[in-house]
Order: sequence, then C-alpha cells, then structure tokens
Amino acid sequence: MGKTIKARVSNGRLEPLEPLGMSEGEEVTLTIVSVSSGVEPDGFERAAGGWKGTIDAEALIRNIYEDRLIRTRPEPKL
Repeated sequence: MGKTIKARVSNGRLEPLEPLGMSEGEEVTLTIVSVSSGVEPDGFERAAGGWKGTIDAEALIRNIYEDRLIRTRPEPKL
C-alpha cells in the first residue's frame, strides 16, 4: 500500500502533519522530495545579466529612439 503525507523536520526528525494510520513498530520505506520554500530565484532572476557584454546597450537605446521618429504611415485625414 502506498500513501503520500506531509511532514516537517524538527530536531533532525520527521514529524507527520497528519495521522499515519499505521501500527506501532511497522516498517516503511521513505522517499523524500523537498518542497521549494519559494526563496529560490525564478528563471527570470537566474537569467539576469546573461546578455551583459554581448550588445552595446547605449547604441540599442539610440536606435530604438531613432526608429520611433521614422514615419512610415501616412498622416490620417480628419
């Protein structure tokens, strides 16, 4: 029979957070899967700085602003 329960580590021991429904002295095999505490950086934060040194940021910004000045659409008639 298999069962999944939640437990908390306290003083180096696992304390079940719910009743086990098992008899005293019964042997079991445990598979421990850690649950993220939410403090690990997400993919966006891990990727921060990945492009550093590969492009000229100042030139990119200049090009963006210059491209915004190009008018490719005709003036709307009102």
